Order: sequence, then structure tokens, then C-alpha cells
Amino acid sequence: MAEREVKGGERWTAAIANLTDMSSNLDSLQKLIVKKAVYVDDETFAKASLSSEQARAIKVLEQRVETLERELDAAISAAARARTEKRQAEAAQKAAELRAQEITKELENTTKVFQLHLEELHAKQEEISKRDKEIKLLEAIIQTLGGRESLPAKR
Repeated sequence: MAEREVKGGERWTAAIANLTDMSSNLDSLQKLIVKKAVYVDDETFAKASLSSEQARAIKVLEQRVETLERELDAAISAAARARTEKRQAEAAQKAAELRAQEITKELENTTKVFQLHLEELHAKQEEISKRDKEIKLLEAIIQTLGGRESLPAKR
């Protein structure tokens, strides 16, 4: 507990010393201002105030212009990126369209080949069907001829 009182006392002593230093600094500042002060009439003060306000307004406007310039630069950069992305997308789309055309041609060619194969199969099937009919006809002739020869043999 005594230790706290010592620390608290030291703090108050330091605070009072700081206040004393500040007081002397304020006195010195006040003396300096009184020596250097310039007194002007109301009209001159109003003009100076107006100039000061205009200077502050100009400073604010300059900062706004700088901000707008940065925003404009950012917008220009974004537009350039967008144009680049658009060109890339267009190129990709064109490549995809060309690939689709190639695939379509391949499919058309494959379809033609399959049609030719189908026609060939139909032709072979017709040929087989004709030969099958010829074989059946020949079998019928053989049976007929064979049946006539076997008839006299049976007698």
C-alpha cells in the first residue's frame, strides 16, 4: 500500500512539473505573439479572410481533382482490362466455332461413310437374297429331277 502512495505522489509531482512547463511555454508564446502581431483594419482582415477561405477551397478542389484523376486512371485501366478480356473471349469463341465446324464436317463425313457402307450392305443382302433364291430354285429342280429319276427306279 505504501508503494502505491509513493508511485501516486511521483505521478502528481510529474504532472505538476508538466503544467508548470506548459504555463511558461504559453507565457513565452503570448509575448512572442504580442511582439509580432500585426493589426489591420476590418476591410483588410475581410479580404485576407476571403483569400484564406479561397485558398482552402482551392486546396480542397485540388485534392478532389487528384482523387478524380486517380479514379479516372483506375477506370481507364479497368476498361483496358475489359477490352483485353473481350478480345480473349472473342478469340476463344472463334476457336470454339472453328472446332465446332470441324466436328460437324467430321460427323457429316462419317455419316456419308456409314451411308455408303449401308448401301453396300443392302447390295450384298440383295445379292445374297438372289443367290438364296437361285439355290432354292436349283434345289427344287434337283428334287424334281431326282424325284423323276427315282420314280422309274422304283418301278
